[in-house]
Amino acid sequence: MLVDAHQHFWRLADRNGAWPPPELAPIYRDFLPGDLAPLLAQHGVAKTVLVQSMPNEDDTHFMLDLARRHRFIGGVVGWVDMKAPDAPARIANLAADPLLKGLRPMLQDLPDDGWIDDPALAPAVKAMVRHGLSFDALVLPRHLGALHAFAQRHRDLPIVIDHGAKPLIAAGVTDPWRDDMARLAALPHVHCKLSGLVTEAGAGWDIERLRPYVDHLLACFGPQRLIWGSDWPVLDLASDYAGWIAATNALLAGLAEADRQAIFGRNARRFYRID
Repeated sequence: MLVDAHQHFWRLADRNGAWPPPELAPIYRDFLPGDLAPLLAQHGVAKTVLVQSMPNEDDTHFMLDLARRHRFIGGVVGWVDMKAPDAPARIANLAADPLLKGLRPMLQDLPDDGWIDDPALAPAVKAMVRHGLSFDALVLPRHLGALHAFAQRHRDLPIVIDHGAKPLIAAGVTDPWRDDMARLAALPHVHCKLSGLVTEAGAGWDIERLRPYVDHLLACFGPQRLIWGSDWPVLDLASDYAGWIAATNALLAGLAEADRQAIFGRNARRFYRID
């Protein structure tokens, strides 16, 4: 079963001028289940994971409502202010819905690059573990040191790094991203999403521009801790659904079929507890 472990829905009217801006014309509109369903059917994707794109709980409730009404949404990754005094209670309230699978603070947008390396997060993390939730890390390469400290502190929390930590593919930069990702991959509870890379590669990307980064992620995490996702509709800034599936098929062509199946679905089902 193919699983798209990273996609978004939004309504511009709900965003009050937040990202995306009008100049990103391909994605400056509403994106809802009716837009994605034909693509899933065309490519044989049975389930998706719907991921937050706004730092508020209203967005999480919006996603959970969509998930209850559209069976292809296998789970939701939502948002809670994890440093709020009542974070554990808020997490418990959201986790009462079995479609909530995880939480994601928008670390890449926060002014403090070390925000995640803070013992004050412990009560929220304990609540997440108690309710069987996972943690999506939306980070840039400069956050990886702080993320490693967080991951070391919370070894019972399943963690997945979104979009390979957004390496600087367009500029051809690999260091210190390579070493930092290897250090995180040495922690067995840390996983990584094979998603969002064409956006980082920029206009004119090709397979060979992506290959060193994908090969490194495979070497670090192995086929059992890599999880495929589209990052649709952000994907449309650089490619489209068919283009990204073709690219990942080419990049993973050397793997055994069982390993390909793990990356394209089985790992997501296990990590996000999708039936």
